[in-house]
Amino acid sequence: MYIVFLRLRFHLFQRHRYNRLTVETLAGKPFVILPGVFNPTLFFSSAFFVQTFSPELIPPGATVLDMGTGSGVGAVFAAQWAAQGTAAQGSAGRVVAVDVNPAAVRCARINALLNGVDDRVEVRAGDLFAPVAGAQFDVVLFNPPYISGTAKNDLEKAFFSTGLATRFATELRTHLNPDGYALVILSDIDAPFEAAFLAALAQANFSRRIVRQKKLPTETLTIYQILRGAIMNASGQKMV
Repeated sequence: MYIVFLRLRFHLFQRHRYNRLTVETLAGKPFVILPGVFNPTLFFSSAFFVQTFSPELIPPGATVLDMGTGSGVGAVFAAQWAAQGTAAQGSAGRVVAVDVNPAAVRCARINALLNGVDDRVEVRAGDLFAPVAGAQFDVVLFNPPYISGTAKNDLEKAFFSTGLATRFATELRTHLNPDGYALVILSDIDAPFEAAFLAALAQANFSRRIVRQKKLPTETLTIYQILRGAIMNASGQKMV
């Protein structure tokens, strides 16, 4: 019943803007939202995620993967942070954005152009890491579909997923540079999903630290930095 409620809630918020093109403003920047693409302004997670970006989290010149880019919000903001202070270095950073939804791929390309970062953002179609086989990155961004359940269409893939945690955790390491890390935002609105996601990362020998949290009336959003290797305490016991 809980998943049914969340699906109804998702469509209630999305329905009035789902079947038509809209132009939204998120964190001060314009974004075109095509029909069939998740609208990031209807929930808090996207704005909270990108407003947390900083030179410490996305260093100048960094190579970035924006996993499940949707409308391209994460890719646009990451490209701008990665470009800061890089003129003298001759490298403005690079972002690869991927999404399984063909409409989202088109949407992200439009928004990269609209925000003047199309020269630094490449958008590819495909599931999880498949479009970047063999590539490694300094930073992997992921705002996952954090409700357990089977997506009924491309739009619902932005909100519902099954088996995603294990797949992401298993494949992440091969796509990180030696000092690379992931930034992942999760919600406790589906607490079992959040727990399973973090457990899968720990099982794959990743550690984590909380970067920032936001408590809302219906959920708590947490941004995690996911790091290579387990953290040990003074007794040699594994910590997460």
